[in-house]
Amino acid sequence: MYGYIREPFKTNKKDTIYKIMIHEIKKQGVFVYLYTSMDAISCSYDYYYPDIEAALEDWQEKIDEQGWIPIDDPLSDCQHDAFLPLRVKGRNTGKPQWGQFEILENGVWKEYKG
Repeated sequence: MYGYIREPFKTNKKDTIYKIMIHEIKKQGVFVYLYTSMDAISCSYDYYYPDIEAALEDWQEKIDEQGWIPIDDPLSDCQHDAFLPLRVKGRNTGKPQWGQFEILENGVWKEYKG
């Protein structure tokens, strides 16, 4: 699920957080991803929590009146923090090409230049 920050806040001199995503991974914990633009596809910062209750305790009051917006879990091999199906090129074959990405568009994986 994701939500927009009621009052965007600075993380440093140049970055402001506008939205967050909470992603629970069974038996691993919960990750909170922070985004520095309204249309960001992947996060700029993240936090780890042992469970969803702890994450919501920290973030629930910071979300705007729209509340939490549910989204599907990422596809297999895709980036957990991405709003679109995005993966490291070659990750699906066990030969990841770190720093190179693919995006799923109309059922076809294409190079992503983001």
